Parts: sequence; C-alpha cells; structure tokens
Amino acid sequence: MPQTSQGWYADPNQSAQQRWWDGTQWTEHTAPLGQAPVVAADPPAKSSKRTVALIVGGVILVILLVTRSLGAILLLAGAVLFFVAIYGIVRGSARFFRVRSRGAAWAALGIALVLMFVGTGANAALGGPGSNPGNAGSDAEAKPFASTPTEKPSPSPKPTTYKNVEESTSIPFERAAVEDPNIDVGQTVITTEGVNGTKVTTYRVTYVDGKEVSREVSGVVVTVPPVNEVTSTGTRQPAPPPAPVPFVQPAGDCHSNYAGVCVPIDSDVDCEGGGGNGPSYISGPLTVVGPDVYELDRDGDGIACD
Repeated sequence: MPQTSQGWYADPNQSAQQRWWDGTQWTEHTAPLGQAPVVAADPPAKSSKRTVALIVGGVILVILLVTRSLGAILLLAGAVLFFVAIYGIVRGSARFFRVRSRGAAWAALGIALVLMFVGTGANAALGGPGSNPGNAGSDAEAKPFASTPTEKPSPSPKPTTYKNVEESTSIPFERAAVEDPNIDVGQTVITTEGVNGTKVTTYRVTYVDGKEVSREVSGVVVTVPPVNEVTSTGTRQPAPPPAPVPFVQPAGDCHSNYAGVCVPIDSDVDCEGGGGNGPSYISGPLTVVGPDVYELDRDGDGIACD
C-alpha cells in the first residue's frame, strides 16, 4: 500500500484483525476486524516528530538551567536522542519516548547527529567544559547558581611615613712605610701620625604604624678624610769618627794643656766663630791633653773647637 492514506486496514498477516497504516508503513497497533478500535490510532508521523522535538526541547531546557553551556547542552541532548533513535530503529519503535515507528526513529537519529555535530563545534569555539580542562571559566559554568561569598571589609590601612636618618662612623687610617735618606741606618721613626677619618651615611627609613620596617642607603659623604700613618726607615750611613790629632809639643808661648794647635796663654781664649769674647781666638780642631782651662771642649769628647 505505498500510496494509500493512513487508516485502519485488513492486516496482511492476520486476516482476522485490522492494522493501522501510517501512510508509509504498517504500525504495531491492531484491532479485531469489524470492530472499531477502542484506542485511537497513533497520530501521524508528524505527531511523533513533534513528540521527539518536545523531548529534545525539554532535555535542552533542563541542561541549560543546570550547566548554562550551549556546547554541553547540544552534546548531551544529541547523545540521549541518539540512543533513543537506535533503540527505535532496532525495536521498530520506542513507545516510552513516544517514538512509534522506525520512520520517526530515523528522523530522531538525524536530529541527534546534527545536535552532536553542532554541540562539538560550539564547545570548541566557546571553550566550554571539556574543551580545555585547565579553563578557568569552566568552574563558573559548572556552578551557575553558586552563592557569591560575602566580601570581608578590608582592614584600615596603617599609616606609612618616611624619614632621613644620618649616622656618623669612623674611617680607619692605613699604614705605610718609606725609606728616609736623612735618617741613619737602623733607625725607624714615625714621621706622620695616623688619624682616623669620619663619614656620614644617610638612610631613608620607612615606618609603618610608627615602627621601622626597612631602611636603605640614600647617600654617603666623607666629612673628614683619614690621614695615613707613615713610618720612615733610615738609609743614611753615619760619618766616620774624626781622625785623632797627633800630639805636638807646644812652643814656649803655647799652652801645654792643648795640642795640635797653638793655644796662646792669655786671660781667656775662645774658638773662632763661637760666642766667646776673647781676647784671644783659635781655629780648631785641637786635642785637649790636660785640664780644659779655657773650656774649649764643650761636649767633653777631648776634641776642642770642632
């Protein structure tokens, strides 16, 4: 009956009953021949498709309220409808889901495939749940009705102040050694005394609520430079001692207590160039061989007027 309109007709397999023809194929609904069916015939295929659409719409609405993710909605709805359609195709119908014929099941299968295809694309484009496990937005989509935590009032800011602080510290002097040709060999003399210097360091100090929390150097000034200590070591060789003056017997008018130079016998004799006032003067050096009556040997080394 390929071109017969839908209705009750004699069952081709059971002559004692009639079966409902939906316009394209026989259904599972039967009734005795000559008796009006108690239950009305199944609605046409359009009614089954409307039922499938209502089921899909309901599933989509529920998932939308739960997840608020378009990609997940389409994927889940397509998956559910896919299994319903497969069941209807295998069994000939899925009465529990209002799919009463294989035609309606095939239609549902096509809708399921379209939903899963569109859902996969939407999920990848929008970065919905499942597209990226590390997506920070997935938590917000998974919990659309989570209560927003109450923000705690931030504590009052503590006053922060800054201050420049100066600290004075000592700079130790250094020591140096030099050779000095004006000092005899073997002698060591501190020719320059060491003196410590002074520097002033300026710090920028941070205070929070009146307490110091940090400080950093903002400047260093040397107010008094250090003076290094200098130690001189002598390198000069000492002069050899004067050669002894040979003894010469003085003449009759020379004083016998002195030799090497004729010292006149007078009321007083002084060395030339000295501070004496004469009246007689002599030029040395000369050797004192007796009492130094004229006090010509001031240093007492036996050599006078040297």
